[in-house]
Amino acid sequence: MSTAQQQFEPTPLNVLIIGAGLSGIGAARALTDQCPDKRYLILERRAAMGGTWDLFQYPGIRSDSDMYTLSYSYKPWTHRKAIADGADIKRYIEDIAEESGITSHIRFQRKVVSASWSSEQALWTVTSLATDSQGQEHEEVTQARLLSVCAGYYSYDEGYRPDFPNEADFKGQIVHPQFWPTDLDYSGKRIVVIGSGATAVTLVPALAQTAAHVTMLQRSPSYVVSRPLEDGFAQKLQKWLPMSAAHSLTRWKNVLLGSFFYRIARNKPEMFAQRLLHMVKTQVGPELDMKHFTPAYKPWDQRVCAVPDGDLFHDLRAGRASVVTDTIERFTADGIRLASGEELPADIIITATGLKLNALGDVQVSVDGQPIAFGEQTAYKGMMLSDIPNLILTFGYTNASWTLKAELTSNYTCRLLRYMDTKGYKVAVPRRGAEVQDEPFLNFTSGYVQRAEGMLPKQGDRKPWQVHQNYLQDKLTIQYGRLDDGVMQFQ
Repeated sequence: MSTAQQQFEPTPLNVLIIGAGLSGIGAARALTDQCPDKRYLILERRAAMGGTWDLFQYPGIRSDSDMYTLSYSYKPWTHRKAIADGADIKRYIEDIAEESGITSHIRFQRKVVSASWSSEQALWTVTSLATDSQGQEHEEVTQARLLSVCAGYYSYDEGYRPDFPNEADFKGQIVHPQFWPTDLDYSGKRIVVIGSGATAVTLVPALAQTAAHVTMLQRSPSYVVSRPLEDGFAQKLQKWLPMSAAHSLTRWKNVLLGSFFYRIARNKPEMFAQRLLHMVKTQVGPELDMKHFTPAYKPWDQRVCAVPDGDLFHDLRAGRASVVTDTIERFTADGIRLASGEELPADIIITATGLKLNALGDVQVSVDGQPIAFGEQTAYKGMMLSDIPNLILTFGYTNASWTLKAELTSNYTCRLLRYMDTKGYKVAVPRRGAEVQDEPFLNFTSGYVQRAEGMLPKQGDRKPWQVHQNYLQDKLTIQYGRLDDGVMQFQ
């Protein structure tokens, strides 16, 4: 790698966006519409936009939220599928970029490695590794007044992958979904998918169409619910109303219903759990032991998995797939031996064991020469971090579509920039008082969240340091709340 640094832009940008996924393109679209005078760039580490929807290539990859809330309010979702394929979501992101002139503002194959804030200059200096057409890396330096981090919350370089005893004994192929081989031939093969989360329940029906048999091996069950592949309400509205109006009404219907059911789940968890289990039992029939779909936790302590039109349940009933709840004793030459003594035969084992979370895309951040440990910071309105100036962090909901919070965040960014221009401010930094007590950033028991507890920032026990998992509450607070609230300090 060349050690020479190349100045990327001759003058500082107003905004530098990290990441060209759904959040990053949304942030750029907000700037284009609401702050057309601001100069911005997007640095994207991959060779294409799309983020998650460009990275994951495993069979059946799809949204686990409905597309009327996962899409943006200003660009209607026009496909019939309410739970969409990954390729369609990627195309949706690309369409926003093309229509808004965003594509020309993206610099691909730029991996951001560090960001340093100077209070004296009121400026971020960002170093990235750029890969040229020959595969050679060199450093580039970009300066910006505000940093918008839209890099997601998990590592692109590695998934969570526990080591299982005697893996080397297995004669078949072991695959992690995050790094799916494009040439993998699984037709007529016996497959074991280790896991019970969104990835596993997506993979099993997709693989079962051509595999000899697919077994979902889970250590413990998750809540799984069937949702319609198409939204009948949306389809009816689109016949009678302009697409934008139909999209808006469908979006709000889904937001309100989602919020309503989430409140019931948290306030009356036993009743809600029984309802979910009854729905599963009607789908799988009396043959399947319900222990495989009866979790030990309350609904929404972890994310509820959605299966469109009950595709997973159809394959279980038809015998193309099966589910086993047990722990792994060791791998064998021909499959997996379980703690119960049973052996699952396999030609291919897929480790759908989860994500590895990271903080701000693994970017090393410092303020006036002092390194920042994100696990020691407190989230302000779930979008900024205590004592870090001019930095906006996009982090979506765990109980609803990521984009709902991403759109609120990008709109807030523009509102903040316009306010600072009006008042002549260059710096905005939330300052935490000593009275604020720490609480976990996410009240979630999923393994990937628990493993990253020390890495994620904290939230506080009072406003505006609380991280709400409530779109309506956030909309009031973020969209209409005071910018100069006594906590945000301007200079």
